[in-house]
Amino acid sequence: MVVKLFCKRLRAINQAFIGEQFGLHALSSSCKGFLFLLCFLPAILSFGQERDKKEIEAKLLQEARQNIEKFRKGSAQVTVRNVQGEPVSNVKVEINQLTQDFLFGNLSEEVFNPGLTEAERAKFTEMFKGLFNFTELTVKWAPYEPQQGKPKWEELQQKLDWCLTNGISPKGHTLGWTHDAGTPGWLYRYSPEVATQLYQARIQNLVGGFRDQISSWDVVNEPVTTIPWEMALLDTVGGQNKIDDGFRYKVDGITLEQTIPWVENSYRWAYEANPNGDFVINEFYTIAKPEIREKYYNLIQELLRREVSVTGIGIQAHEPREMWFSPVELVATFDKFQELGLPLHITEFTPQSSEKAITGGWREGVWTEEAQAEFAEQFYTLAFGHPSMASIHWWGLSDRFIWLKNGGLLDGDFNPKPVYNRLKKLIREEWMTKNLELMTDKKGQVDFRGFYGNYQLILTDADGKITTTEIHLKENGSTLFELIHDGKHPPSGNH
Repeated sequence: MVVKLFCKRLRAINQAFIGEQFGLHALSSSCKGFLFLLCFLPAILSFGQERDKKEIEAKLLQEARQNIEKFRKGSAQVTVRNVQGEPVSNVKVEINQLTQDFLFGNLSEEVFNPGLTEAERAKFTEMFKGLFNFTELTVKWAPYEPQQGKPKWEELQQKLDWCLTNGISPKGHTLGWTHDAGTPGWLYRYSPEVATQLYQARIQNLVGGFRDQISSWDVVNEPVTTIPWEMALLDTVGGQNKIDDGFRYKVDGITLEQTIPWVENSYRWAYEANPNGDFVINEFYTIAKPEIREKYYNLIQELLRREVSVTGIGIQAHEPREMWFSPVELVATFDKFQELGLPLHITEFTPQSSEKAITGGWREGVWTEEAQAEFAEQFYTLAFGHPSMASIHWWGLSDRFIWLKNGGLLDGDFNPKPVYNRLKKLIREEWMTKNLELMTDKKGQVDFRGFYGNYQLILTDADGKITTTEIHLKENGSTLFELIHDGKHPPSGNH
């Protein structure tokens, strides 16, 4: 209907524009109509394409929301009994979710920046906890051990203590990487054989030494888009054969047969150090470049065929940096890797509000704060709505310290940008189950459906006696909960 009205309006313009401006009154109406179409065909096609894109977005987002309801929530039955074990009816049950099982994360290490005041540190922590339950901690080899034998384990422990205090799940990033940051300069004093032995020791010291505090690791980073380990060790660090950072991404002609050995060894060494660990592989350009996606897929497929302990697939999502990813390509990427049967992780995501032009062809305009918020909401909905997704991790909280200008959710003073508020509404409101009030039936039971996570339940009987308890509604876990109402455990604080 909109297109018909649009064309009708343009036909009315035909007389005034073509006839008056170009003196074409003598032409037949069919000729003038043809010229009219030539003039306005690009606009008509563009209008139709934008309409089609909006319809596609709406369809994919609707499917994602249906998946969220289906895969991110579970049904629970709570039975309330008295101390004699008898079911109690007419008990009010207040249900509020406390934590989420799904991992929503961001970088947190700027909280330890020595330039922050105590007030700023507290504000940063408050804003982080207001949205996130997960963080990646940097253990890249060069910054973690700039001098051989002097790793910065005390700093890592300080970060882990902060995570424990604030209820944040940590992941180590990254054990193996052939970027300069993954191969410290002192390593090249040694032969390739000894350097590899040192690399093995590094993996096993970290994974084994911190096994009680860090169970999840990015073991190998960017294996498809950076050169293999053996090639990186040819670097002479400053000599005529110096391999600079840019060269390390020149992988044309490098085959999977060259890449697989060092990647396979890395995961086998990590598994030896902690057989119960969660060992993720991580790569970029998998959304924007189908050829990278295919090569990454083939690498993981071969590692799994060899029974290598890869337990999760990391997908970076901030390259190209100004691209608004097509939702079609996003879903296609998620679906492709789902075939491998492993959990998916969005490991690095950084849309910006830099006023730079949006690229990629799906959306036009510039990266404003509102564009950043809209894209983030769309991306998070599609990712959280995919059944194989296990975590989504932003790559920097505030604009003060972030690596990509204006890529944070907070401004330089740690105040929320529109994107922070938009995601908070999703993550902490729409995707949590709160403020349910139910009454037990004759069997002492109530049923509810909620997002996976920990819950506080407050039981209040007709006499006003209160019992407070917690349950964990877990995917593939128990859905039946037996609670004893003794009136001796009133709520200890706000919920």
